[in-house]
Amino acid sequence: MAGTDSELSRIPGVRYADHVAFTVPDLDEAVRFFVQALGAEELYRSARGPDAEFMPENFAVPEDARLTLAMLRMPPNLNVELFEWSSSDRRTEHPRHSDAGGHHVCFVVDDVDEAVAVLRDIPGVRVLGDRKEVAGDSPRVAGNRWTYFLTPWGLLMEIVDRSRVADPPSLVGPADWRAAADDAAGKDQ
Repeated sequence: MAGTDSELSRIPGVRYADHVAFTVPDLDEAVRFFVQALGAEELYRSARGPDAEFMPENFAVPEDARLTLAMLRMPPNLNVELFEWSSSDRRTEHPRHSDAGGHHVCFVVDDVDEAVAVLRDIPGVRVLGDRKEVAGDSPRVAGNRWTYFLTPWGLLMEIVDRSRVADPPSLVGPADWRAAADDAAGKDQ
């Protein structure tokens, strides 16, 4: 709602994010990367379409569109849904990070330097620059070490190591997930 100062209504009952989803050019290649390089577990696959009424109404895609999807679990709690689409007007270029619709997913690692070394050996992966470290002029995240990389099919990802951050902001982490799960279990009883 650009240009307005009005408040938006809050959607009732929002509890947590269930999954993130990405469209990939080759589902088997993407699943293999997530499973082998990132440690994901494939949970299931499904297919849909074409369907002249359902696809445009429910996905805002052409009526001839068809999809195959795979749902993955990234330990400890991130679900990642990967789609491979076909349609008469499918575009194949990824938005750049600076484009509307640009995006990335970030994974916490124990040691970003070790992770970068492994990434550099994976065929088709492009590590973007050297490892970066946030300087002392950003005291809340000083010591944060990170790097972006492109998967073999061009999806932008990031790895981050926050082990050297002295007083990190209250970012969500495993302790928060356990607390949220415990709270949810208490409400369901």
